[in-house]
Amino acid sequence: MYVCVCNGVTDKDIQREVDAGCDTLSDLTMNTGLGANCGSCVTLAETLIEGMRMKAAKRDLDVPVLGGEVPMHFFAHDQHAAA
Repeated sequence: MYVCVCNGVTDKDIQREVDAGCDTLSDLTMNTGLGANCGSCVTLAETLIEGMRMKAAKRDLDVPVLGGEVPMHFFAHDQHAAA
């Protein structure tokens, strides 16, 4: 979907920039031109950036655990309690 019609910036363009480390509207504007003309896209762009950052953070925290249990050796302070 087009987010910034003035400069032809899509949500996929924004995602690509966020994936590359862009995390502020000013960085996004410098890299894509988004918001540099009329500015009507700024609110939507900020919402998209925040959502994309939150989704990436959640994805980074999702660590699969085999068997559904965390092995006790991951808890060094509980090693004696587990024995």
